[in-house]
Amino acid sequence: MNPPPALPPGVRLSAATDADIDAICTALRAFNREAMGGITTEPVALQLHDAQGRRIAGLAGTVYLGWLAIDALWVAADHRGQGLGSQLLREAERRALAAGAHSAFLDTFAWQAADFYRAHGYVEFGRLEDFPAGRPRRFLRRTLAPQPA
Repeated sequence: MNPPPALPPGVRLSAATDADIDAICTALRAFNREAMGGITTEPVALQLHDAQGRRIAGLAGTVYLGWLAIDALWVAADHRGQGLGSQLLREAERRALAAGAHSAFLDTFAWQAADFYRAHGYVEFGRLEDFPAGRPRRFLRRTLAPQPA
């Protein structure tokens, strides 16, 4: 592997803090908005609580560029198998449709919920092997359509 080219005079390399990372991401989003002629985003963040007010499940995602990007879907271990994840996913998709999304995408690790997503109509469109070693990270998508009540 070749060494990287020398930095221009007066430019230095340093580690980035959390605040620096936020600033870098903000700058990239601004660049993308300008390049795309304006990008609107709509957060989709849902959670479920039990009778004692404890969070037992949640979903976080964003609608942008006509897609629902699902970043996280989690159900507490003692509440799995009760349909809570399905309810969160359906509601997120419903909200995404209302916000103008035509499709949804996500990624999941081998030990997570690929079969769950497939059961909900998601199809694998990509895979990153050995992430972690010996196991794939899967990328799935689904075309959204209004769901019967």
